[in-house]
Amino acid sequence: MKKVELFSDGACRNNQEDENVGGWGALLIYKGNEKEIYGGKPNTTNNVMEMTAMIEGLKQLKEKDLHVEIYSDSAYIVNAFHDRWFDRWRLNGWRTSQKKPVENRELWEELIDLVEQFEQVDFYKVKGHLAPTAASVEKWHDKFNQQRKVGRKEFERILNNNQRVDGLANRGIDQLEE
Repeated sequence: MKKVELFSDGACRNNQEDENVGGWGALLIYKGNEKEIYGGKPNTTNNVMEMTAMIEGLKQLKEKDLHVEIYSDSAYIVNAFHDRWFDRWRLNGWRTSQKKPVENRELWEELIDLVEQFEQVDFYKVKGHLAPTAASVEKWHDKFNQQRKVGRKEFERILNNNQRVDGLANRGIDQLEE
């Protein structure tokens, strides 16, 4: 089966304030070919930008018989897919276990719909904003290997791509602030 890697990240400057700006970035890798995409939006949240990055990345994929590996620093999104929180949300009329409406329902529905179109999708949590120094690589490599066994060089490549999409998300913000 063909495999595509999707690295995604969202960012928000002045998050939680009335006037803020967010950005998202995604990197798609298939057989050594790379595609970077990014964008931004005023008055948003970090979670919206994280979800937008994944959505926009998945929209780039025209074939559906793919194995997609998604790398993200959003524990919220990765855990929602690992633990299938959305199954309970759907059963509960899109309400959380505290009976509150699920935030960003429209984005969740779009993301879930996109994910379910592919043959196989795996989510991997990557430590955000981690510069690949010797000490950080050692510590976080072991932690990452609890999800997926990779060698040190492969882990450094994953970290570098995670840093790249962080830069793309910030480029989306910068573009709006110009």
